Amino acid sequence: MLLFPLLGALALSVYGKSLMDPSTEEEAMAYLKQFGYLQKPLESDSEEFSLEEVQKAIEAFQLASQLPESGLMDNATLERMRQPRCGLEDPFNQVTLRYLLLGRWRKKNLTYRIYNYTPDMPKEKVREAIKAAFKYWSDVTPLKFREIDYGRADIRISFHQGGVGCSRPFDGPGKVLAHADIPELGTVHFDEDEEWTEGSYFGVNLRIIAAHELGHALGLGHSRFSNALMAPVYSGYKSNFRLHDDDVKGMQALYGKNCFCKNDKYEEKKPVTTLAPAVPTPTGPMPDPCHDDLDAIILGPYGKTYAFKGDYVWTITDYGTGPVTKIQSLWKGLPGNLDAAVHSKRTKRTYFFKGDKFWRYTDFKLNYGYPKALTRVPPNISAALFWEGNQKIFLFKGDDYWQWDELAWSILQPKKISSLFTGVPGKLDAALTWKNSKIYFFKGDKYWRVNKQLRVDRGYPLSKAERWMQCIHLD
Repeated sequence: MLLFPLLGALALSVYGKSLMDPSTEEEAMAYLKQFGYLQKPLESDSEEFSLEEVQKAIEAFQLASQLPESGLMDNATLERMRQPRCGLEDPFNQVTLRYLLLGRWRKKNLTYRIYNYTPDMPKEKVREAIKAAFKYWSDVTPLKFREIDYGRADIRISFHQGGVGCSRPFDGPGKVLAHADIPELGTVHFDEDEEWTEGSYFGVNLRIIAAHELGHALGLGHSRFSNALMAPVYSGYKSNFRLHDDDVKGMQALYGKNCFCKNDKYEEKKPVTTLAPAVPTPTGPMPDPCHDDLDAIILGPYGKTYAFKGDYVWTITDYGTGPVTKIQSLWKGLPGNLDAAVHSKRTKRTYFFKGDKFWRYTDFKLNYGYPKALTRVPPNISAALFWEGNQKIFLFKGDDYWQWDELAWSILQPKKISSLFTGVPGKLDAALTWKNSKIYFFKGDKYWRVNKQLRVDRGYPLSKAERWMQCIHLD
């Protein structure tokens, strides 16, 4: 893990040697400034920041991101900074780590107008997604929203690229997704460089991002809870998405609770925070990380965790799953419906297995001469992992495993899984050694963690959906 404090403009040297790539320094410093963690008082003429100021900014970002508060830039902090997110600052680090109220509308009946549409979705689907986004907030407050198609609306919604028609330019795909102004300005903008979708793990979900930006347009700041709608970082599409308690309490602090009249008295209406998508759950070849079994999983290039199903792959971070994309958009020439995959920390190569063939890649480039025939072990293996203990690759099928030294020839003999790993089932779906050097085995929605004694840890198996994919049902 990289660990380095940041001095002034993030440049730190020891014995005259820089510990951080200059471009990474610039990236991290720009992030802290752009999103409100580093701010100079208006009366200050200096553009430089002290070590204490930078370290406090990093600590605030780490605390708000539910990371260890070291005040040091590490891989986890950099990865969090690189996640797709909202363009609004994170003002909760200035005053409080709870929601910050940025203003409120002086009326509770608001109009909205969609001025233009993304070509990524049919016009009616865009309208349905925006309407569903407003409903999250009308379900928990007395606010009412009405769409109009002419005249000036209270809340004005549009899509644009770069800085077209906006004082805050977008920065291309995968970074800032959207932004909004606080009450009573009423503008909400979406980055047209993103791939906007609904009811799909591919691309960026319009309904969820719209609900987030509308939260700002109604006066709510960012939440420090990573599972909240108002968290600054986009954690991907969830078919069972709900508002977090922090979202509800923040909006109700502005506008009150949703009540209805009964027997001439006002009684609180139970908040509805379980709104299902306005479109059906996707079917067909697009996988559902919350419900589908895995074909394979690896701790792969650049230290990222990749999960595979059918023709698709997605990343897994500490904050949930990333967008689902085609396997061939990353590993060109690689087929879908894989049997197994493994990334070797020893050689930095990634191996993929399907039927009686295997493919070898360095990063995302297919090595010359591949695919090759799989001749020394049976076809259709079910899982593979790299074991740091002996620097060998383990291949699994049924109740058996094989040890393979990728740099030396040796006889491959099958052995029973139970003879080495205590408590691990046979007929696995996938396996990997993860960042904590522990081994994980996956089968259906269950996973087992193995300790250094190669025994399953107490309390396992656990749910893959809840713990790895973070498909957690909030009450």
